[in-house]
Amino acid sequence: MEAADVRIVGVIGAGQMGSGIAEVVARAGIDVVVTEPTDDLLARGRARIEASTGRAVERGKLEASSRDDVLARIRMTTDVVDLGDVDVVIEAATEDREQKLAIFRALDGVVKPDAVLASNTSSIPIATLAAATSHPDQVIGLHFFNPPPVMTLIEVTPSLLTSDETIGFARSFAERLGKTTVVARDEAGFIVNRLLIPYLCAAIRLLESGFATREDIDASITLGLHHPMGPLRLADLIGLDTVLQIADVLHDEFREPAYAPPPLLRRMVAAGRLGRKSGGGFYDDH
Repeated sequence: MEAADVRIVGVIGAGQMGSGIAEVVARAGIDVVVTEPTDDLLARGRARIEASTGRAVERGKLEASSRDDVLARIRMTTDVVDLGDVDVVIEAATEDREQKLAIFRALDGVVKPDAVLASNTSSIPIATLAAATSHPDQVIGLHFFNPPPVMTLIEVTPSLLTSDETIGFARSFAERLGKTTVVARDEAGFIVNRLLIPYLCAAIRLLESGFATREDIDASITLGLHHPMGPLRLADLIGLDTVLQIADVLHDEFREPAYAPPPLLRRMVAAGRLGRKSGGGFYDDH
């Protein structure tokens, strides 16, 4: 299958990443089927997409008529069987190994034999997910960045079993979505999170130890390194629960102290302070 032949894409998950990925695909002129276990989760995902496309219209990035077309291309369902005709599935569920494995097992019994199965995982090895399917050569990582409609990078991560044809298709498909790709080896964290998570954890340790205030830590990075935001605001944007999950996976795999989640991060997640998604994390003024 060629990237130009893709007619329908399935997206598993309508959360922050899944809804953004669905929007990206629909804006590329491709029909999308989004799945979640409940109608409530689907409604929240639809609301995210409507809000995001609304902002794009306000900023002159999207015509109002085009927005209507984008929304019309997105169908929501609670039944994974509705993915039977899709050409590509992009899994964007939470960073939980067992949950993702269950999803890939279910997809294996539903999708067409030639469908490509992709995961948006930012830390779990693709080979682990591919092993849950009968076509591991057609499983690949497509790691989008938050927010997907704005961020142009996709990490393409093949496993040892991914075919060259699937790798070529994945890169071409990402380009059809208007994205730039890099290829990362199939190890936990890939390129970006192998570098990002130690940086975020180090910033949290500085705050936890009382070395500097959150404002001074973030100002040092935004003004001293010209980053668009500091590490603590970035952690809030990503979601502290997601940062913790990725850090745990990286530390389990590599056993390097830099990947170990700081105690403050665990306490904040346990308290439900997850960042923007919960209304408060290191900052409350989101």
